[in-house]
Amino acid sequence: MSRYKDLADRVAGFCQQELTRLANPDDATAMAAYMKTEIPFYGVKKPQRTEIVRSLKKRYEISDIDTYTRVVEALWMLPHREEKYIAIQLAQSYPQLITLVSMALYERLIREGAWWDLVDVVAIRLVGVVLLNDRDRVRASMDRWIGDKNLWIRRAAIISQIKHKEKTDHCRLFSYCKRRSHETEFFIRKGIGWALREYSKTDPDRVSEFLVRNSDRLSPLSYREGARRLIKLGYDL
Repeated sequence: MSRYKDLADRVAGFCQQELTRLANPDDATAMAAYMKTEIPFYGVKKPQRTEIVRSLKKRYEISDIDTYTRVVEALWMLPHREEKYIAIQLAQSYPQLITLVSMALYERLIREGAWWDLVDVVAIRLVGVVLLNDRDRVRASMDRWIGDKNLWIRRAAIISQIKHKEKTDHCRLFSYCKRRSHETEFFIRKGIGWALREYSKTDPDRVSEFLVRNSDRLSPLSYREGARRLIKLGYDL
């Protein structure tokens, strides 16, 4: 346990050192205003954060699930937004560790992140990968998530298949969209539309049929977002 903590502490310290060195107060103010958050920013943008992640991977060995979890958690618990971004980006950079075992960690990031800039990448790039690779065992979790009291968990269930393309479980996607179609929450309505729009790139006929059949059920926002690409393709919706 102490070995994992020691490494996690060193990773966190290096991350803070590099972010402090690269900090830009003007950008920090603008980034916080754009994200509408009180969590402080250093003002370090994604290309620089990517370089920090690369340096972390060269300096520190993360080869097992316990180390992976401890390091991601240590970065996540730091007080600035960029540290949370780096935690998620680092988590994505170890595909061999993005497995069912890590689902509890990813769920924590979603529940505590509670905003689209943190939730969406975890839902799509982490949870979505686990779901794609281990669908039979993850379906039950997603079926629970779609009814969860936490709106970000529900949104994660809806958008988790966005990168699945032809491997999308369309029956579940459509079921989730219908189950949450009554909601007035913007991020749920937007998530439904986004998920449908992305799947329309793979199977426009199926999405078109779903939209027509459920036009009186979906919110105008969900319908409009889901139909956007189809209308450009000439579908009569």
